[in-house]
Amino acid sequence: MVTISGKGLMSGQPSTLTINKTSEGGIIFSSNGVKVPALAQNIISTSNFVVLGNQEAQFALIEHLMASLAFCNVENALIELVGKEVPILDGSAKEWVEAMKKEGIANQTEIEATEFKNPIVYEEGDTSIALIPSDSFKITYLVNFNHKDLRNRWVTFEPNKNDEEIYTARTFGYLNDLEKFHAMGIALGADLDNTVGLKDDDTYTCDLRCELECAKHKILDIIGDLHLTGRNPLGFKAHIIAKLAGHKSHVEFAKKIIKEL
Repeated sequence: MVTISGKGLMSGQPSTLTINKTSEGGIIFSSNGVKVPALAQNIISTSNFVVLGNQEAQFALIEHLMASLAFCNVENALIELVGKEVPILDGSAKEWVEAMKKEGIANQTEIEATEFKNPIVYEEGDTSIALIPSDSFKITYLVNFNHKDLRNRWVTFEPNKNDEEIYTARTFGYLNDLEKFHAMGIALGADLDNTVGLKDDDTYTCDLRCELECAKHKILDIIGDLHLTGRNPLGFKAHIIAKLAGHKSHVEFAKKIIKEL
């Protein structure tokens, strides 16, 4: 069992989350007795972050936790949340991964492989995501943000090569937006300890943990979102190529993958 407390990104209010291994099958979120399977069809919002739930219970900001479960290959878990948001912690999946490894619930079995017969493509406007069947998993991701390091920048990830650079990559945003959001009374849990700020002079508000950390956080996000297929995406025998994507397109793409499984 893993229990971690922290504050929510949007509300700034405290919350506590507990991960329990279970034999129920799959990853299931629970609050006050209401259980919701972590599947793409149960996502109710993708504005800024991913919200799982229904009319009775909502679980906000699940993507970093879902990515950590993928990296630790935890495929059966009952996740109990006291509060409305998964704690933002340091803005990455680092603390979740470390806690699961410490408690010995990580990587107890080999990641199950998922094979694909045909390519899968999602397109909307300038956004596109494609899955091309392959012998192993790989992600190539294009970001384009108003910052010298992130303009039309491609990043690539293959498991077991630079895993730590992905799961320790923190969330990010424009520093001016953070100040504006706080003035509006939103994103109250976002601060310079859990968010990498992009400054107008093409610098950052802190030292980066690795090269192109912000772009690599997008890979963390898509791994978490594709875990909503009910399968560990790190076991996909496929090359996934994402261009100018975000949570909405990630989740819609996960729904397309589910139809092919």
